[in-house]
Amino acid sequence: MRRKRFGLAAAICAVALGAGCAAEKTTGAAPPSAAAKKPAASTPPARHTTPAPKSSPSHAGSPEAASPAAAPPLPDGYDSSRNAKADIKAALTTAAKQHREVLVDFGADWCPDCMVLGRLFRSPQAEPVLRKDYVVVAVDVGRFDRNLDVARPYVNLMTSGIPALVVLKSDGEVRTATSDGSFANARTMSPQRVKEFLTRWAPEDGR
Repeated sequence: MRRKRFGLAAAICAVALGAGCAAEKTTGAAPPSAAAKKPAASTPPARHTTPAPKSSPSHAGSPEAASPAAAPPLPDGYDSSRNAKADIKAALTTAAKQHREVLVDFGADWCPDCMVLGRLFRSPQAEPVLRKDYVVVAVDVGRFDRNLDVARPYVNLMTSGIPALVVLKSDGEVRTATSDGSFANARTMSPQRVKEFLTRWAPEDGR
């Protein structure tokens, strides 16, 4: 007896980019899994090799270990346990010493566009500009219920959505803020477009 095969007729997965991570569309959004946020790193097999010559110990967490022009590390996601005001204050101090601007990135780990922007920041186009000209601070806004008092002087999250970017001079003056929502749909952005934004608002004296 021959069976006829019927193809699956419902193989459509509706994945719409939508309007980004807007403030009014966050209720009920499921946070991405940890696996989705960070690709698994492959571990090479262990090999027995001749020990390398010992170098002097470095303390990556201490400012004395880095030269004055050393690039501050880029944030890895949005940490809800951090003190955002203290982080911004410390970044302004570092920026003044190293002739940089401060880039404050308001977002949240549940937001797909925020995760995409994090990857765009590490693209070959954008990362060199960030490391040369900026101190980056990631501020977690939760589901628009956290650190709103921190964001308020800089950007209107109700119109910007997230991620929202603010560029500060080292004295705290706001140079630009994406209150127009121009970064809230980062999934549609190219690394080149992010680079152009960063280049435009880099320190005015070119240092």
